[in-house]
Amino acid sequence: MSMIANLQYGWTLFVNPIADKHHWTKPAIQVAFTIFVLVETWLVPIEGWLVDKYGPRVVVLVASVMVALSWVMDAHANSLAMLYFAAAVGGIGGGAVYGTCVGNALKWFPDKRGLAAGLTAMGFGAGSALTVIPIAAMIKSSGYESTFISYGLGQGLVVFAMAWFLRAPDASFSVAPAKIHVKNVTTREYTPTEMLKTPVFWVMYAMFVMMATGGLLATAQLAPIAKDYGIADVPASLFGLTLPALTFALSLDRILNGVARPLFGWVSDFLGRENTMFIAFALEGIGILALNTFGHDPVAFVLLTALVYLAWGEIYSLFPVTCADTYGRKYATANAGFLYTAKGTASLLVPLSSVIAAGGGGWRAVFLAAGTLNFVAAAMALLVLRPMRNRMTARGAA
Repeated sequence: MSMIANLQYGWTLFVNPIADKHHWTKPAIQVAFTIFVLVETWLVPIEGWLVDKYGPRVVVLVASVMVALSWVMDAHANSLAMLYFAAAVGGIGGGAVYGTCVGNALKWFPDKRGLAAGLTAMGFGAGSALTVIPIAAMIKSSGYESTFISYGLGQGLVVFAMAWFLRAPDASFSVAPAKIHVKNVTTREYTPTEMLKTPVFWVMYAMFVMMATGGLLATAQLAPIAKDYGIADVPASLFGLTLPALTFALSLDRILNGVARPLFGWVSDFLGRENTMFIAFALEGIGILALNTFGHDPVAFVLLTALVYLAWGEIYSLFPVTCADTYGRKYATANAGFLYTAKGTASLLVPLSSVIAAGGGGWRAVFLAAGTLNFVAAAMALLVLRPMRNRMTARGAA
């Protein structure tokens, strides 16, 4: 998971060098990133089905080749079409690794699903932290092409090596029911087709889209917001450190976004999925609205964006574990993959933030929209999802 993190989080380091060499516009270059996100999310159900049918090892071995090939192709891309194709290849490889690892965590640890899925997802959320500085340094010293090739091959080789250690639990694997504290855990194994026919899935899907959209609307535009507030370069002092507000926020946010995944996953193992969702979703809504009111202060900006990221990162642990609780272990990888496509759906809505901000409401309207989505999702967790899952578990079928 850590080896595929740079496919998403390290991409921004290459945009300016690519633009400088080829004189392509940055929006045109960033289409490649959009393609990556869409392919990385929307093909996970197919990749998950392959994992459930053939096992995790084969799928990740193939994915390792695509992970390496993607950045090697980026290094040699002399047209936007080739850059876009490389992004699609990377999306397939990255999505296959992501879906497989999260799905395997759900299968191996049914008594600690929240913590296991959260720790696994943290590898992707924080996996690029140690390589950001080395990649930036190598781009400066050796050029972006050499960096793409070196890190692409290196990341692919590590994924290839680790794939040999992956396996799924066999049919005889089980955990004593007494060890499972979470309620509403199904005893039936739902196939993806059966799952898609249940209303509970679509309620979770709608909530996932709301949360992903709400978080992205408030955070994807962090730099423009800080600039418009006039605090991007204003020093903020916290924890004995003094950094420009935007730099401080970006550094702290990445850490908390990673920590949120195992933290809230672990809490949900004891407090329950919907209760934890309500707390996290409401916290993010409060953080977003407070950012609208107090965000012009550099220290408040750093702290409130940190709160938003902390309460947002958990969607990548809470939703897959709730899916596995509801639909069983056997097809957990494919089923969680279908739910994960909500991230891709949400990414299509993110450009609305620029449209809304450009309108009469400015960033205030963006924050109000994002906060509202969070509060609606929080209410749905307790008032809609929990009673529906209660009924579904009670009668053993949807």
